[in-house]
Formats: sequence, structure tokens, C-alpha cells
Amino acid sequence: MSTTGITGTADDGHGLTIPAVDLAAFLAGEEHERRQIADRVDEICRSVGFLIVERHGVPRETIDQAWSSARAFFDLPLHDKLGARSADPVCPRGYFPLQEESLARTRGIAAPPDQKESFSSGPVCAPAGHAGSDDFDFFYGPNIWPAEPAGFRQAWTDYYAAMEQLGAQIMQMLASALRLADDYFVASHTHHLSALRAINYPSIAEASLPGQQRAGAHSDYGSVTILKPDPHVAGLEVRLASGDWIAAPVVENAFIVNIGDLMARWTNDRWVSTLHRVIDPVGPSGGPAPRRQAIAYFMNPNYDAEISAIPTCLDAGASPKYAPERAGRYLIEKFTSGI
Repeated sequence: MSTTGITGTADDGHGLTIPAVDLAAFLAGEEHERRQIADRVDEICRSVGFLIVERHGVPRETIDQAWSSARAFFDLPLHDKLGARSADPVCPRGYFPLQEESLARTRGIAAPPDQKESFSSGPVCAPAGHAGSDDFDFFYGPNIWPAEPAGFRQAWTDYYAAMEQLGAQIMQMLASALRLADDYFVASHTHHLSALRAINYPSIAEASLPGQQRAGAHSDYGSVTILKPDPHVAGLEVRLASGDWIAAPVVENAFIVNIGDLMARWTNDRWVSTLHRVIDPVGPSGGPAPRRQAIAYFMNPNYDAEISAIPTCLDAGASPKYAPERAGRYLIEKFTSGI
């Protein structure tokens, strides 16, 4: 392990890389060590917008329980999974069947629905004192818990809590990367809208439709995304500024973190919210792509957080690229555009 906290890069086999960062080294480091790591994070967020976070501190048991519970849920018959589906077609919680969503449409691109199914929840508890706010139920309505498998809800809420803690630590590192106070983003995430989603990409024998992907090209919407990717099956690709797509590495005891649209707006596009997709890789001996699973924590700000350019991200005399916007309205519009 590097003493600098910069742990090298993960190579896609063609010399193109997604850099890795040691979070524990940042959190426990001396000031000069933290500064070195933070400056490197700034470079990564300016260029590719994706990084691998190692030594994250999330207990392996917490990850394994959530992973196995999600897999057991997706293994259920469709009829049973539909029991966790919302009757509201624009509700962001519950079960979403195969080919229900097209992420490319959130970018205004006409595309067939994605070859995936998913289960999502919002915050575990609604915040006190906000029930009269616009769109309260959209963000903080009750989660829809599957009847099976046993222990799913506990495993899920334990993982959500772990992601809240990890997300706060990552935001601390990002604040430092922007040379802001470590707690700069805390006030914008006190009653956050963060969502947790497990995604299953089944192995499908029949040919996909033209332009159909496991997940179409899109950017994420919020502050950051913390992805636990499949430790054995590849497929995630990231688009560089050159327009080239590179394969994200298969990682086991690490998370892949990427900048979201609202963070890009906060930084006046100093940092990039990078397009990414999940392709249908060729399986063994040229057969169907193997089944793939992922769990993504979408860390989103408070619904009433005003997203406007951070002054230190503006050059002298420059104007912000974006008008100030409430996080909640932006997130609703992005989510519903993909359904």
C-alpha cells in the first residue's frame, strides 16, 4: 500500500485507467498527506470523474448480507417480486421489472429499455418537520419491503446506514479536494434524498434490440454514486473526454465512486459527471453474457438544497454556467424522464 494514499490505477488492458484512492490514508493522514491525496482526487474528478475507493472501512459482513439478500430476491419468481412493486408508475421505490427503464432517455436519447431489473429504496426514515413540503411523498414516502427473503429489510437498512457513513467521509475528501472546509457539504445533506438500488442483469439468450444495452449511456443525477460492482463479471464502461469508452475494472473489496450531475453543477463543471453504461459482454465460448449484479448508493442532497456554483470554482470575472436550482426538482425530472 502506498504511503501517499494514491494506490495506483486499475488498467483496462489498453493503458487507460480509473485511478484508485486510499480513503483510510486520507482520513487518518497528517495534513500534508491529506493535501496530497485531496489534490490527486481533484485531478481525477476534473478528468475522468470516476475513482476506485479502497480501504473504505465498510464491514465485509454488511456488504455480503446485502449482496446475498439482493441476489435471493432477484431469484424469486416474477410474481413474488411484483409484490414489491409500487402501484404508482413514477414512484422511485420498490421493484422495477426487466426492461422497465431506459437510462439513455434521461439524456434525451431514444433507446430501447435496458436489460435489467432492480429494487430501490429511499431514505429509511422521513425527516421530522418537512411533511408539508412539495413532493414530500416522492422523496420520503414509505419504502416497499419484499416479503422474501427473510432478513432482507435488516440487511438492506444496515447497508444503507453504512453507505450514509461512507458517503459523508467521501464528501469530506471531496470538500478538501476543492480546498473547502471538511464540513462544507454537510448542511446540504442533513435530510438527504439518497437512494439505494440493487440491480440484476440476467443472462439473456435472445439477441438484444438495436441500441439496447444492459444499461444505456447516462450520467448519474446527484452528488456522488457509490457502486459495489460485481466482483466477477465486467460490463461497466466509462466514456472519456476524447469520446473513447474504457472498461471499468473488476474489483472485489473496493467501491467505484463517480461524480453526479449536481456535483458537476456545484463545481461549475470543474468536475465532470461522466457518461457510463453497462454493456452486454460476450460470455464464455461466445455464449450469452453471464448474469451480473451491482448495488448502487446514489448520494443526493436535501430536496431543498440550492445547487449553485461554489465561488472557489469560478474563475475571476466568470459567470456561473447554470442558474441556481433546487436539488429535489432536478432529481424528480431526471428520474421520471427515464421511465
